[in-house]
Amino acid sequence: MVRICKRRKQANELVEESKTYDLKEAISILKKMPKGKFDETVELAVKINVDPKASNMVIRGTVSLPHGTGKKVRIAVFCDGEDIKKATEAGANFSGSKELTDKVAGGWCDFDVAIATPNMMRELGKLGKVLGPRGLMPNPKAGTVTQDITKAINELKKGKIEFKMDKQTNINCAVAKISFAEEAICENINSLVKAVKSAGAGFSAIKGGLIRSVNISTTMSPGMKLNLSAWK
Repeated sequence: MVRICKRRKQANELVEESKTYDLKEAISILKKMPKGKFDETVELAVKINVDPKASNMVIRGTVSLPHGTGKKVRIAVFCDGEDIKKATEAGANFSGSKELTDKVAGGWCDFDVAIATPNMMRELGKLGKVLGPRGLMPNPKAGTVTQDITKAINELKKGKIEFKMDKQTNINCAVAKISFAEEAICENINSLVKAVKSAGAGFSAIKGGLIRSVNISTTMSPGMKLNLSAWK
């Protein structure tokens, strides 16, 4: 039998399992829940209304959250020559060419986002089995394969995140910290949902709409289903 801690019981009492919540109401409830020993992450789970077997209906993209995620992003930049200095000056946590790729080939992946200059992609292709499963492979569509590494680093530090639908047609993203002001959390979530809808604009003919459901929670809280009417 699974034991539920006192804090989780108190949090559960604030949520009606069958209810659909307006976004602001849900955020207000999350704010009232018993606080943990750390600043919990606010997470959004978006269920996309597509056939999971349809390989041509994958939604992915990027969005710059107006208030950032509250998380310090560890950035690795795969580059060479003068670009190594540029990456360091822009605030990259790790940068380099062969030494860095060799380290990753050995299984090291102590970073959150990888950026690469185009000339490094041939070498990074050899690291697909390491970077791919972790979602760390640089991608031109996400802006992480670029010659302008300074711009890419600055955007990531300001709150740019990538979202991608998984094989179960879910998009899961960290959108804020619970310590953020309620309005800031709301604005971040609205930005993400609008970006998801924009990325799936080509699938507008889907019966029932592109988004099937949206749920919000924090790291340790129960989830709440959100009213989709605000994003129609």
